[in-house]
Amino acid sequence: MLTATGSPALPAVRSFVHWVADPIAASVPQVRARVRRTLDAWGVPVDAAHVLLLAVSELVGNVVRHAGGGRMRVGVAAGGGWLRLEVADRGSRPPRPPCPRAEVDPDSEAGRGLLIVQLLAAELGGELSVVAHASGTSVRVRVPEA
Repeated sequence: MLTATGSPALPAVRSFVHWVADPIAASVPQVRARVRRTLDAWGVPVDAAHVLLLAVSELVGNVVRHAGGGRMRVGVAAGGGWLRLEVADRGSRPPRPPCPRAEVDPDSEAGRGLLIVQLLAAELGGELSVVAHASGTSVRVRVPEA
């Protein structure tokens, strides 16, 4: 189930939109589609939109695979020259922040998603951060609006 809060259809209310969803596989394309509609309504440049859409797919997919129970929260915000995406869950084990110099098993089929998101965000002048808090974990991606 996906619950929306905010109004992505009104460009004047472009500062913040968020959704709450169950961490199930069906939520990944649903959340991605809603983020895409929001970014389109806001007129976000293609490069920034592509990075945020890849990020939301990766981050929501990670919650589905690793967080275990509870609901997840996905938010998109624009303001102050920045676009921000945040995916939060109630998982007890926060992901390790990606490290470009870390050894990655070349035969592994997983384990590169956060690093890829971090590198793409950095290429646009943005960043990825992982924040652990009492109620779970938030992964945030920030890129310049223009």
